[in-house]
Amino acid sequence: MHKILALLSLLLFSNAAWAEPLRITALGDSLVQGYGLPQDQGLVPQLEHWLNENGAEVVLQNAGVSGDTTAGGAERAEWTLSDNPDGLIVLLGGNDLLRGLAPAAARANLALILQEAETLGIETLLIGMKAPGNYGLDYKTAFDAIYPDLAAEFDAVLHPDAFAGIAAAVGGDPAAAQAYLQDDGIHPNARGVALNVAAIGPAALQLVTAIQH
Repeated sequence: MHKILALLSLLLFSNAAWAEPLRITALGDSLVQGYGLPQDQGLVPQLEHWLNENGAEVVLQNAGVSGDTTAGGAERAEWTLSDNPDGLIVLLGGNDLLRGLAPAAARANLALILQEAETLGIETLLIGMKAPGNYGLDYKTAFDAIYPDLAAEFDAVLHPDAFAGIAAAVGGDPAAAQAYLQDDGIHPNARGVALNVAAIGPAALQLVTAIQH
């Protein structure tokens, strides 16, 4: 009897020791790629560290390409997911906004990415972008609606605003936001990334839970 119990304990311990961390791919633009930042300070390494510190054993794979639009992301979605990761994080739309591209096109492109993940049975976290007001209210309303609409349609986890961490820290003061941005006034610096990661973190944990169930 003691030998059987010892064997069971050994098997249980071995399975725990051999369990591999979840592989989650982050598909996105320069915000994912880590533009202008040291290698260990971009969104992907900071979010991986945050998740592991909060009890989720994950490895995040960086599939960020600076300058990518939603169209670019859609074009490489099939290839990006070809290694069948456990989960997917999608953060795209910033370059569509910078170029004033049509919200309908961004919606269609993001839908293609989410459809590809759904077809493969890959759970997804969709991170939204908020349109500035300079394109007009109609544009902003249409663009901002893309992310919650698609998250509901494809049953994806939603984090509505990639810059929510910085926004909460500065309380709507654009001047104060500069402390968390690089010199271009667009990309977060390491401190800004940390704020945004802390805001994204709970949604990323929801993704981990969805994968495990």
